[in-house]
Amino acid sequence: MIIVTGTKRSGTSMWMQLLHAGGVQIVGEAFSRDWADTIRDANPNGFYESPYRRGIYYATNPSPKTGVYMRAEQVRLVGVKVFIPGLVRTERAYIHRVVATMRNWREYGDSLRRLTSMERDNRAALGKKVLPPVKELHPALDWWRENYMLVRDVAIRQYPVAMVAYDTVLQEPERALREVFQFLGHGDSAAALLQVKPESRTQQGADIPEGISAESAEIFDELYRRIRVGVAIDAEFIGVLNDLAQTLEPVIQAELREIRRQTNERKIALMKEQAQRAARAAAADAGDDDEPDTDDADDSPATESDGP
Repeated sequence: MIIVTGTKRSGTSMWMQLLHAGGVQIVGEAFSRDWADTIRDANPNGFYESPYRRGIYYATNPSPKTGVYMRAEQVRLVGVKVFIPGLVRTERAYIHRVVATMRNWREYGDSLRRLTSMERDNRAALGKKVLPPVKELHPALDWWRENYMLVRDVAIRQYPVAMVAYDTVLQEPERALREVFQFLGHGDSAAALLQVKPESRTQQGADIPEGISAESAEIFDELYRRIRVGVAIDAEFIGVLNDLAQTLEPVIQAELREIRRQTNERKIALMKEQAQRAARAAAADAGDDDEPDTDDADDSPATESDGP
């Protein structure tokens, strides 16, 4: 398949829109579930996600809902969005070409917070349930963790990949699209070019966020710079990334453990809340059953003490 990958808020939806405009058959809906009501403003032209965003592997293919099995040779030139962790677990036979989009890590956190806030505010305005928040992985560490995962997976499995910076598409769209569609060997870059909308950008680069060392920031910047200007990620730089990964991994794992703890606590609290609602509903039903049968009751008017 033609896999569009990246972190959240990195331009994956934009690339799905561009592939679609360029005549590439794609998998995914513009707006899943209630997204048209809650987060449309984040991507007015659609997200184009599907269950395959978690990867094309035994849990998603065959489809757990329909049982339909997608054969690799039948979908070689079909585009699909798969986030980086999903790409890592995707069976190699389904990876024909990969378009990997990367956003500047300095603006990733603001973009992610904007999406989360938008969803919570709109769900509340629509009268829908809003779950209590839990701790999230530091956005810069989230960005690093997934992009390092991508670089490592490409180095190991050696599939064809075009790595494109989000800024490149917005600032040099004609060149960026021409090169990517040539890499794919499929689709019309001129038609896709008409869909590039630089005005859709909502965030710009920022200072180093709190909690990130200057040394880490320097390497994050260099990784993004190489993607932005097209400099190869050579063996020497991969060594630098590996060393940083060893430094940051204990920090990331500690944060993930705390996230899991808070998520489990929220899940338990929600289960207790559901059980309490069910108990109250059952008690109310039992009270209704205790009401006297009007056919057998006397004709005297009811008083406040009558009934359950």
